[in-house]
Order: sequence, then C-alpha cells, then structure tokens
Amino acid sequence: MEVLTEAEWRARQAAHEARVDALVADHLARRRDAVPHPVHDFLFTYYSFRPAQLRRWHPGYGVALAGREQEAVTEDDVAAKRPLLEGVHALLAATAGRPANFGCFGMHEWAMVYRQPQEQTRHASWPLRLGPAGTDEVVESHRIACSHFDAFRFFTEPARPLNTLSPAAHDRPAFEQPACLHAGMDLYKHAFRLSPLVPSELVADCFELARDIRVLDMRAAPYDLTGLGLDPLRIETAEGKQEYAAAQRVFAERGAPLRARLLEACDTLLAAPSRR
Repeated sequence: MEVLTEAEWRARQAAHEARVDALVADHLARRRDAVPHPVHDFLFTYYSFRPAQLRRWHPGYGVALAGREQEAVTEDDVAAKRPLLEGVHALLAATAGRPANFGCFGMHEWAMVYRQPQEQTRHASWPLRLGPAGTDEVVESHRIACSHFDAFRFFTEPARPLNTLSPAAHDRPAFEQPACLHAGMDLYKHAFRLSPLVPSELVADCFELARDIRVLDMRAAPYDLTGLGLDPLRIETAEGKQEYAAAQRVFAERGAPLRARLLEACDTLLAAPSRR
C-alpha cells in the first residue's frame, strides 16, 4: 500500500476542495436564493451526489494517509461493492468497445416534449423556441436513434414508438455507445458510486466533463434558453447538425481516457484480495 505523507495528502486535499468549491459555487448561491436553473440543477438532482460529498477528498483504494491510517479503504469495503464493480466494469467495457454514433443529433430532448403541452414540459418556465407544433414537426421529420435508457425512459408516450432502438434498464451494455452525451455524463455517476474506492480527483474530472456536456445537451434541446446566455444549437438545420456532431466528437475524446481510468480502477479493485 502506498502511504502519503501528511504534507502530500493535505496538499491534495486542499487542491481538491478548492477545485470543487469553484465548480459548485454558482449552484450553492442559487440554492440559497431558491433560484432554479434548467441546465445545471440536473447535476445535483438527477445525480444523487451532493456538493459536500463531491468536496470530500479521499485517495482511493491502495493508498494510506500518514496519521490517518484508519481511514484507508479496506478489503471489506471493496468486497461490499463487488456487485457494483462488476456491473460498472461490464457497462464501461461494452461502451468503450462499441463504435461511436455521431448521428443522433440530440433528438432525445425533443422526444421528451413531443406532443406535450408547453405547461407539461420538464422545463415549463422556458418556452419551446419553435413552439409545440414546430417542435413536433422536427421530431417527426428526423430518425430517432436514442441508445441510452435513462434518456429513452423520459420520452413521451407518442415518441417512444418513433425510436429505432428499445434500450431497457437491464440491457444497457447492449446499447450504450461512446458518443452518447448521456453515457459521457454518466461517467460521473459511475465514479461517485465507486467512492471512496476511486480517488476524488477522478470523480471531479468526471463531474467537469458532465457539467460541460450538459451545456451542449441543453443548447441543442428545444427550449429557448437565451435568457441564460445560452445560444441555441439548431439541430434542425444542416449547420446545426454539423456543429452538434463536432462537439460530440470532442466530448467522446475527452470521455475516453476517463472511461479507461474507471475501467483500470475496476480491474484493480476486482483483483483485490478479500477476507470474505
């Protein structure tokens, strides 16, 4: 087991805390003032990791802290999460091994409001920039190919049959692919669910990726968010499709090494000895 000196681990802890403080400051200020945000609240509502948990630093498995040896991750801690480790490893490996699809154009957000009155949409305070009829027309004129179950499950009932795929909760490894924005954001979910077995720096790296992807996700959505300073990415146009696919490539490239780091961590943890 690697042992960090007190100076080493305190420096890493302070750097992590400062980094997270900067990342979540705006969210905490809005929360104090009860001001909702249709883009960034998602990172703290859909995902169940609280800012205080994200801020808490730990070095991960195989590392002890001088003066705090009792806080090291134990073999029993690893054994308790073995089913989760196996599931996460299978999903990440399958996703990494599948060709990237850059042709979905973010239609999942449009399918979530298809044939739905404005007041019933998930972000009813923000208008649909093409109006309900225009939004429905975009959905009907595009091929919908959403591979991510946690996006597909929010489709409206009329939109579900329009999807060319039928992902389900139990078969995620059969569908998820590395260009999917939600698969990229979910690297954060996989990382924090493995805490404290993986280093907090890796969790924060995945959070930053998820935060940046979420902005693209909602810029390409049917809502008019110009009031938040977010210019729409008009995926209903040829130029918008090109811009979306190019941004997808950037995020897929950013996500690949994070997925690899999570897979490596899972491999190490699954090979760890167990007293159980």
